[in-house]
Amino acid sequence: MNIPGRRVKRTRLVRTERFVVAVEVEAIIPDADPSEACYSPETVGLLREIESRARAGDVAWLKRHGQVYEVVAA
Repeated sequence: MNIPGRRVKRTRLVRTERFVVAVEVEAIIPDADPSEACYSPETVGLLREIESRARAGDVAWLKRHGQVYEVVAA
């Protein structure tokens, strides 16, 4: 699905109880409604995959896709 509009890079934070992953993704500012950026189905799938891998603790895979931060107890 190709959404017409301007493509911009955005950093999204995917948070789980153990990790926070900062990943740069492409957001689309649609021509039809430029008031809010949206994401393509592929980008949404990637964000879901990152969350799933973070919950599973797959740090090696996460490092290939973004910056990984581990939560520490205060």
